[in-house]
Amino acid sequence: MIKARHFLLSGRVQGVGFRFFARNAAWREGVTGFVRNLPDGRVELQAEGEQESLDRFERSLYEGPSTGEVQTVVVNEILPTGNGDSFRIKPN
Repeated sequence: MIKARHFLLSGRVQGVGFRFFARNAAWREGVTGFVRNLPDGRVELQAEGEQESLDRFERSLYEGPSTGEVQTVVVNEILPTGNGDSFRIKPN
């Protein structure tokens, strides 16, 4: 069953390759959605996929790239759209 989640991450998550890290993790898990930097220094993600894949993807977000430091992760379950066919980096 396809699930969807919305994430807001804070800490040292911009300028450290976090968006590319998230995209690669999503590709590895077969998760669709997007990631983007927010003007306030946080990173926003939306992801859809099978429960197990989404769980593994979420766990990787807590770690982040070695150059960053994730301090907080806010996760909300949302309704899947079924519209995505890939995971992409959105412009700021």
